[in-house]
Amino acid sequence: MEKGIQGLLQKIKEELFSSVDVCTHVSTSAYDTAWMAMIPHAEDPSRPMFPQCLEWMLNNQKELGFWGDELTIDCIPSTLACMIALKTWDMGHYNIEKGLDFIRGHMEKLLLELQDNYPRWFAVVFPGMLERAWSKGLELFPQGSPQVVKSTFIERQRILETKEVPIHGYGPPLIYYYEALPPTYIDCAEVVRHLNADGSLFQSPSATASAFMDTKDKRCQHYLESMVQRCGCSGVPPVHPIDDELVKLCVVDRLERLGLDEHFHEEIGMVLHDVYRNQIECNAEPIEVYISPLQIYKDCMAYRLLTMHGYRVSQSTFLTLLDHENLESHVKKNHGYFLSSLLNIYRASELLFLGKREPQNLQSHSRILLEKGMSDEKINLATNLRKEIEHELSIPWLARVDHLDHRECIERGEASDIWTGKAWFKISCLNNNILLVLAKENYAHRQSIYRSELKELKGWTRDNGISSIGFGREKTVYCYFAMATTAYHPHLRAVRMTSAKNAILFTIIDDFFDVQGSMDELTRFADAVERWEGEGIHGVGKVLFNALNDLINDTAMQAFPIQGRDITGHLRDIWCQVIRSWVQEAEWGRKDYTPSIDEYIKVATVSVAAQTAVIPSLYLVGPSISEEIIHHPDYKKIVELLMISTRLLNDLQSYQKERKEGMNNLVLLFMERHPDSKIEQAYTYITETLDRTKKDLLEHALIDDKNCVPKSCRKIHLIILKIFQMFYNSTNRYDSPTAMIQDINKAFYEPLCM
Repeated sequence: MEKGIQGLLQKIKEELFSSVDVCTHVSTSAYDTAWMAMIPHAEDPSRPMFPQCLEWMLNNQKELGFWGDELTIDCIPSTLACMIALKTWDMGHYNIEKGLDFIRGHMEKLLLELQDNYPRWFAVVFPGMLERAWSKGLELFPQGSPQVVKSTFIERQRILETKEVPIHGYGPPLIYYYEALPPTYIDCAEVVRHLNADGSLFQSPSATASAFMDTKDKRCQHYLESMVQRCGCSGVPPVHPIDDELVKLCVVDRLERLGLDEHFHEEIGMVLHDVYRNQIECNAEPIEVYISPLQIYKDCMAYRLLTMHGYRVSQSTFLTLLDHENLESHVKKNHGYFLSSLLNIYRASELLFLGKREPQNLQSHSRILLEKGMSDEKINLATNLRKEIEHELSIPWLARVDHLDHRECIERGEASDIWTGKAWFKISCLNNNILLVLAKENYAHRQSIYRSELKELKGWTRDNGISSIGFGREKTVYCYFAMATTAYHPHLRAVRMTSAKNAILFTIIDDFFDVQGSMDELTRFADAVERWEGEGIHGVGKVLFNALNDLINDTAMQAFPIQGRDITGHLRDIWCQVIRSWVQEAEWGRKDYTPSIDEYIKVATVSVAAQTAVIPSLYLVGPSISEEIIHHPDYKKIVELLMISTRLLNDLQSYQKERKEGMNNLVLLFMERHPDSKIEQAYTYITETLDRTKKDLLEHALIDDKNCVPKSCRKIHLIILKIFQMFYNSTNRYDSPTAMIQDINKAFYEPLCM
């Protein structure tokens, strides 16, 4: 890698993984900082306890006059709280005037966009902040309160009168918003009963600040003072203490989504090891009142990342999150603030395995809720979060290729924030410009490698005569694209090139058997492969045999230093099995024979030829693969699952074409064996079978205690599954001459659009 990238890499490592307190990585909450600034000093009430919070407000007002991050309704309570704090200490008169101008000029428009559909938190907090502002003499509406403001008071009154209890697991109790509640609603004794062991009120700086001013409880004081001391800055975060593991998991997730994981392999490994160890050693304390959005976000992210890295972890922490019958109504009313957590539920559901619960139910339910949330035009959803959800829902994870996923994340820019129930939790280091520059340079570096390798591969097809053979599908670019975008790490060159060459040969030889060769030519070719001797074949058959022989010899030579033995025989055996299956299928076609489903599966799972890409890669990726492993039941199981999955994927998207050509296909065979069934029923049955098989394959490929095969080798099976899923997800993209052009250009040629 270039020296410039190495320099950026060192800077990022120092920032993200140094011993600095993670508190410095979390952005300041204007709303909570304002409440900290309101607290009078315990010994001298004429001055603030935390003057640095006042200083922060004076220096961090936006040009438009508001405090906060974006021009949405979220900034209104923050702006009111900051003006109240400044007014309390008779400071920042200019800032207050700017804030008043903002409220008068923008607030009504922002509220009207909601059309009286206020989120629960806003309906409680906003009226409370208005009342405090009026009590301080702030003249917010010289012409009288707009009707839209009055409606928020009506909604708050409804919530308070009914003592609306949020859905368990999703919404905080009203006392969480203590600082904004009417003075007579909750007494001090009840507040004290709800204090956490650390002295906080639900770990909320704003609620705890208000509780301290009312109760003078020393535990609250200690919490507030220790928070300011730990944060070491003039502002405070929206929640405290900050969950170190959550921040570190978000860092790991961000690095992987930007395609930088190969450069942080050791650091990522240490973070996930510590998270897993803590999960094993520490029994999670029960949540007394509600599960915060941060906890949901963290649990789902931890499950997904740990699972992807081979750990077997319990999904019980989030598996029942969507069971509550009233959740849909909760999300509908608060979806703009719940979508980031819901997105992580959806992502985690893609890695639920069989035998626990039907993963499709959790996945489909979370998807429906995400789509409902996205469709509501009343919420001004952050652009980066909207794009992230749209991308996630557009194509299933298994059907997306990693290299283009990295591109999408880089071009999207900022990482999404997490809703805490009262404010957004923002991890500032994830949006470091140097991090994005590094990701951009890294992506461009990979593109240059891929262009060079593709040029070399085209030369290989030209030199061995494949590109000018005169028939069949010429899929050099498609095959290389598939391997490069999934086995994307630069050091996997041998895997990319060898697997792509095998896939190119597989395609052209398959066409030779399906459409070009006579039965006599096919038999001669198959006999030559069985003997591994090219005598007796000529023309196209000779060209194909020589290319295949050269490829196997070259692969065996590359693998010898890694394996310490000659693997030529095994590579030949794999191809012999595939050729035999093609001969069998050719004989069925010429005899117009319809096999049973069992006969078909036995042959077709071999003829799909997934193993011709997998086996050579296993020997090249390292470590050494013994004969014992190759013949172990664990390995046979993962290969079997891959062969079945890839065959079903192929058949589901090619049955219409193969019906016209008079070829066998599992969808067509199912209908023939079940005359009363319709094509939709056959398709659904095979799709459900495929889903179960893929889940089983995922578990064998990912989880370290499920299979004795080395992790690097198991991941090759996952790569091949993703390739087939990408080609055959909803259509047969592999046979389309144009379906892949845009993706190929983005992967290899087009510069990033930042």
